[in-house]
Amino acid sequence: MHTICAPLENHLLAALPEQERARLFPHLERVEMPAGKVLYESGSRMSHVYFPTTAIVSMICAMEDGASAEIAVVGSEGIVGVALLMGAGSATTRAVVQSGGDGLRLKSHLMLEEFNRGGSALRLLLRYTQALMTQTSQTAACNRHHTLDQQLCRWLLLSVDRLRSNEIVVTHELIANMLGVRREGVTGAAGQLQAAGLIRYKRGRILVTDRVGLERRACECYGVIRREYLRLLPQLQTPAHANPNSVERPRVAPLFDVGSLAARNMPLRQTA
Repeated sequence: MHTICAPLENHLLAALPEQERARLFPHLERVEMPAGKVLYESGSRMSHVYFPTTAIVSMICAMEDGASAEIAVVGSEGIVGVALLMGAGSATTRAVVQSGGDGLRLKSHLMLEEFNRGGSALRLLLRYTQALMTQTSQTAACNRHHTLDQQLCRWLLLSVDRLRSNEIVVTHELIANMLGVRREGVTGAAGQLQAAGLIRYKRGRILVTDRVGLERRACECYGVIRREYLRLLPQLQTPAHANPNSVERPRVAPLFDVGSLAARNMPLRQTA
């Protein structure tokens, strides 16, 4: 039995002023987002935009030969479907649920109407899009120039930031597909992190046990991405995370703290 997720459990929706909330919230539909569910295929028409609340969505670039790599992740801090706001009528990447949970969706024409009004929603969504672009570009550079060990640290940190737990339900095979590497490489890198006391893993689950140590071991890419989100979207953060110049935070403290928001139950339409 799934609980009904409230709009304010998504930080981007929570940051909207009351006037925008009043226009959009009645049209939000709650949607289950099980792991592996495809929200968009590259080139498909985007009938809805999605606001994850407890799920994480991977944005994946797929090659003609079947190879693929993750270029960004979206969780409760954001929206899936920014290409629509930039004028694209179809998806430019594949969007697939990486970590199962719940979310909300809104018909695309309603999102566009609000975006085209200008004002607070336009400014907020443009800042979020810039932060997402930073994540995409930094991920591309990281995958090209940094070690697999460092890439795995970045990936784990970005995932835990978007979860309510420091445990990630994921296989080494899935991580390998996200990073565009071989599974054996991920297994070796995860073994090194476990030996260092940073994580513990068993089949299908990875527990981050030393958040600060994992950040120290990661390359600069995680810090660049985090600082840009903090700089552009300070209203999404809790006071403890307000310093954009610091990468280190309390152990296993999430960047986007859902518990810090006074989530309210609002009337929502439900869909499978």
